[in-house]
Amino acid sequence: MLLTTFDPFTRDFDRIVGRAFGPTWTRAFRATPGSAMPMDAVRGEDGLTLRFDLPGIDPESIEVTVDRGVLTVGAKRTEELAEGEKPYIRERVTGSFSRRVYLGDTVDSAKVEAGYESGVLTVRVPLAEAAKPHKVEIQSEAPKGLTA
Repeated sequence: MLLTTFDPFTRDFDRIVGRAFGPTWTRAFRATPGSAMPMDAVRGEDGLTLRFDLPGIDPESIEVTVDRGVLTVGAKRTEELAEGEKPYIRERVTGSFSRRVYLGDTVDSAKVEAGYESGVLTVRVPLAEAAKPHKVEIQSEAPKGLTA
């Protein structure tokens, strides 16, 4: 199973922003995909479990889709300012954001499940039956065409 979220430009971008604005600005300006949605991925015998941190997100605004081996998680956080309030420090991402994860073709995309609890979105991606490890029986005679 192939799982990628690699962004080759992150290091260069961080270096350029750090030079221009100082190292403390690097995190504020980081434009890498998924920076608003940290993720852990765990591989088990039956598939993959992805956990996305989405604290303070309305579950109704979360959308999970799978299309041609790409899992997309989208969410929206609305601004929480009362009338007359102005942001003093803003570190929490507001608005719409998404994250894409390439799963490959060894998963059963029709059986993907998702649940949201305590600010964590858990997505279970099962392996396709053909991709699961299986034991190969050793025969006493070599099959035709397999001679040493």
